[in-house]
Amino acid sequence: MTKSNPVTIDIKRIREILPHGYPFLLVDKVIHINLKESEIIAQKNVTINEEFFQGHFPGSPIMPGVLILEALAQAGGILVHEIGNTKRIALLLNVANAKFRKPVVPGDVLLLHARAVHLTQKAGKIKAKATVDGNVVVEAEFSYALIEQSKI
Repeated sequence: MTKSNPVTIDIKRIREILPHGYPFLLVDKVIHINLKESEIIAQKNVTINEEFFQGHFPGSPIMPGVLILEALAQAGGILVHEIGNTKRIALLLNVANAKFRKPVVPGDVLLLHARAVHLTQKAGKIKAKATVDGNVVVEAEFSYALIEQSKI
């Protein structure tokens, strides 16, 4: 990123926020976060080195849609944390209205846009979309429960 568009949250900080590890951590960096508007834009660099490409159409590799949903949910989890839920983890309850518009292939850069629609101390709802080169590839709504980390 250039100096005019710095990384807002780097991978080191993301690893402190999210409880995911390799190969399930699917957010590489956060490039924009606006807590006043409850929105975030994160990035996932899709490379041929991803383990899932070995078995998901090896001759014509396509990123599994469920992993794009997971990446969106993780971006939402970072947003929920940064809004102030630092002692709780967002656990997915529901995925609604998921639509898969275009395939995602190695070399693509996924931008993960998420906006909190409803947020309480115990639960919330996020509306999200993933884009590649400005085109929507996946969109969905996520409901989640906020659980204390010590209870997981």
